[in-house]
Amino acid sequence: MFTIPHTPNSYNQKNQSSAGRIKRLVLTQQGRAKLDLKPDREFYAYPRFVTHVDEKFISTLTDLYRERLRPEMEILDLMSSWISHLPEEVKYKKVVGHGLNAQELSKNPRLDYFFVKDLNQDQKLAVENGSFDAVLCTVSVQYLQQPEKCVEGFTEPEIIRRLNTASTDASGGGAKENNSIFSMITGWLGLVSGSDPFYAVITYKNFKPIYK
Repeated sequence: MFTIPHTPNSYNQKNQSSAGRIKRLVLTQQGRAKLDLKPDREFYAYPRFVTHVDEKFISTLTDLYRERLRPEMEILDLMSSWISHLPEEVKYKKVVGHGLNAQELSKNPRLDYFFVKDLNQDQKLAVENGSFDAVLCTVSVQYLQQPEKCVEGFTEPEIIRRLNTASTDASGGGAKENNSIFSMITGWLGLVSGSDPFYAVITYKNFKPIYK
């Protein structure tokens, strides 16, 4: 998930009053339910220095970031880890990381600083509108029980979300037990495919709203 400034057209200006509001819920309560009811902070108490997707997937993602993210942007990397998927040769003005394990985040070479927060407990982020040009979320959105609330506050930049339907934690079954039913289903899709398929969902602020 990442954001880039978008030049509003007449349609966007006309419909700004509806921008940033949830138009339709996609996940049901059952889809948001966790199989493991323990707090996420307990599961992520210990660092896991592993990769969750294959090299081809990472290369495709890095190419997407290289294409969409401009140098000197200020970037917020939600649900980050010890590995950065940003292109090494591109210099950004600032990269802030978020996650649930400080040891993992401290190993990420691209983060200027980071913070630890459980977004399933509290979706509010202490950032101002326009604080970042881009908000990223890589192979992790399926871990969120309320994903729409996590991006609801970002009304200044446009938001680009990446959703990988085949992401799995290297700890195998233990990771899936900690996730929502939605995550379990997406992980199953990855096993059926036999590889790490790449999916990207890109949305923009003030784009055509979704109605029921």
